[in-house]
Amino acid sequence: MKLPAYSDPIERIWRWIYLAICVSVFFFLVAPIIIIVPLSFNAEPYFSFTRKMLALDPAGYSLRWYELLAKFGMSQPDAKFGVGWLQDMWANSKWFNAAKNSILIGLVSTILATTLGTLAALGLVQEEMPFKRAIMAILLAPMIIPIVIIATGLFFFYSNPCGILGFECGRLTSTFTGIVLAHTALGVPFVVITVKATLSGFDGSLARAAASLGASPVQGFFKVVMPLIFPGILSGALFAFATSFDEVVTVLFVGGPQQVTIPRQMWAGLREQVSPAILAAATLLVLVSAALLATVELLRRRTERLRGIRP
Repeated sequence: MKLPAYSDPIERIWRWIYLAICVSVFFFLVAPIIIIVPLSFNAEPYFSFTRKMLALDPAGYSLRWYELLAKFGMSQPDAKFGVGWLQDMWANSKWFNAAKNSILIGLVSTILATTLGTLAALGLVQEEMPFKRAIMAILLAPMIIPIVIIATGLFFFYSNPCGILGFECGRLTSTFTGIVLAHTALGVPFVVITVKATLSGFDGSLARAAASLGASPVQGFFKVVMPLIFPGILSGALFAFATSFDEVVTVLFVGGPQQVTIPRQMWAGLREQVSPAILAAATLLVLVSAALLATVELLRRRTERLRGIRP
């Protein structure tokens, strides 16, 4: 924003100081993320910039670590590229299988979290809803309580979820179901906050008008309310998916050897085989996160247009 022409020197100096502070904060937040990208193209197995990289020598850069992501764990990684090679990667590549698990768990937990969070938000915006503050505090607890405590509680509860009722039942630990339920619990608060914020600006007279025209509550919701709050629901779903896709602590506590996600594979790589392939995986995750943030911003702008708000 430009300063008016009548600004005095002190205001102009403060403006430059303010811009410098903003740039410093932005650099402090973004630099640790941006530096991963060039390091993932390092031709040498190091986590630092080599002389060739600093000199911008093409020989110092390589795609070997991205190639390793696809080949790591394959039975015949050096075979000729073709259908057989792709089948081998699909079945045996550890990083690719971790990506499949992350996407599957993320999608299922997102659907559950979005459904439950939307229903909770619809109830919390009702004026006659009792104990709204207490219920809201309970729903937001997974965002406040340290994740280690939540993961520990989930581990002991999932080890025997019916034990508190006095009889035995199956375990949910070391299963995809247990991880999906755990990630659902972590994603619900994001959906509740996002959808509740969207509903706060919703004109309730539209739903009453639909009811006066003969629409049932279900018809009024899906034909009037749903289209207007859908950007908020989708934004909450994206946050829930990002939470599931990035979560590693609950996977370590609840998951078994077969439930390996990308964050867990990265954690195992840091402990067992330190390789710049981890930086390549991190770069891909940064791109996914950037795409999710861009989508959320587009949805926010669409919501403003639906409400008649102009920037």
